[in-house]
Amino acid sequence: MSNVLIATRREEEFVPFLEMNGFVVEKIGDSIFKVSREDELPVFISISGNNMYFEVDLGNVSEFADKDFYFKLLDMNTVVLPVAFGINNSNPADPHLVLVESRETGDLSDQELLAVFDAFELAVDKAEVLLAGFVKSE
Repeated sequence: MSNVLIATRREEEFVPFLEMNGFVVEKIGDSIFKVSREDELPVFISISGNNMYFEVDLGNVSEFADKDFYFKLLDMNTVVLPVAFGINNSNPADPHLVLVESRETGDLSDQELLAVFDAFELAVDKAEVLLAGFVKSE
């Protein structure tokens, strides 16, 4: 007899699910959350309708950002998938380099949500290496 596995589905609320998985969740706005795990950079999550938008702030890079830097960021986008580098220009006087991702909430699984955080962790590690190369060259 072969080993037959049966998948089951159970639904959990967003905040308790993250807390059960070792995250610290802080509600900082109407539908905005700051989610932290151990020594990792916080992930800001905005929930709007059927979409979740994730963002990790890597800081202002305008002092050393040039054509070469932006080219390397765009090139690195193919390595850090499913997340991507972007610029948060909500304050034009202080633009920040960010990592971003989004998900639809309609059929969001536990593994899919946790995979977003893992992807951010790996992407931040790669970003740190890239940023260190540009900061040192100053």
